[in-house]
Amino acid sequence: MVSPAIALAFLPLLLTVIIKYRYYFVLLYRAVLVRTWKDCVTGLTREERAYQYVLTHATPGDPDSILDAFDVWCSKVEFISNIGPKKGKILDRLLMEQRPLTVLELGAHCGYSTVRIARSLPLGARLYSIEMDQRNAAIAEKIIRLAGFDDDTVELIVNPSDEVIPCLRSDYNLERLDFVFMDHWKKCYLPDLQMLEGSGLLGKGSMVLADNVLFPGAPKFLRYLRKSGLYEWKIHRATLEYSKGIRDGMAELVYLGIK
Repeated sequence: MVSPAIALAFLPLLLTVIIKYRYYFVLLYRAVLVRTWKDCVTGLTREERAYQYVLTHATPGDPDSILDAFDVWCSKVEFISNIGPKKGKILDRLLMEQRPLTVLELGAHCGYSTVRIARSLPLGARLYSIEMDQRNAAIAEKIIRLAGFDDDTVELIVNPSDEVIPCLRSDYNLERLDFVFMDHWKKCYLPDLQMLEGSGLLGKGSMVLADNVLFPGAPKFLRYLRKSGLYEWKIHRATLEYSKGIRDGMAELVYLGIK
């Protein structure tokens, strides 16, 4: 229970934040109201509504067409926190440069980034994508298959990341991860990274790309990077997906190995 004195002490700071970012608070409030109303009227989640749009506007077997349809929906109809086209180009470039054979995605959501990764992989590569929400995972599975990727290229794992990571060696016969993309709960970034380190799945040169490290932000994750000495890292500055005014960034990490 927070005491009244502590609450009053933080009140000026809270008011300052609200005033500074009032435009975004209003947008968020309106978005939540609209989303709740649409959920009730349609009986579908926003991810399911996006899937219906993609299904009727994209070309099956064409990943680019599917991503374009998602981008139209998310930018013009209803916001969904996919990586989006602008930050997506950073992901595309790193994948093309690294040519990873074994990739782990933490947070498939509705399959947008999964398709984006899969289309950039070299022949023979395999992507393991983790999504804890069963309803979103069902949509992601449909999107992945609609894009033309089979189980040999993309394996969707429906479970929390902290339950899957310790089993990647024993259950999926993984020895090393060449590339990891993080876009799930930001509070999980640090514990999941440390779990990957402890598992021995990160080898020298393994790359980790973490989205939204500035907004909504992953401060503990960034503090750990500064102090650990285990990575060469940098921030790719950008704006929040499908937004012009909210500053965001992606952290690019290259694992140096155990000291």
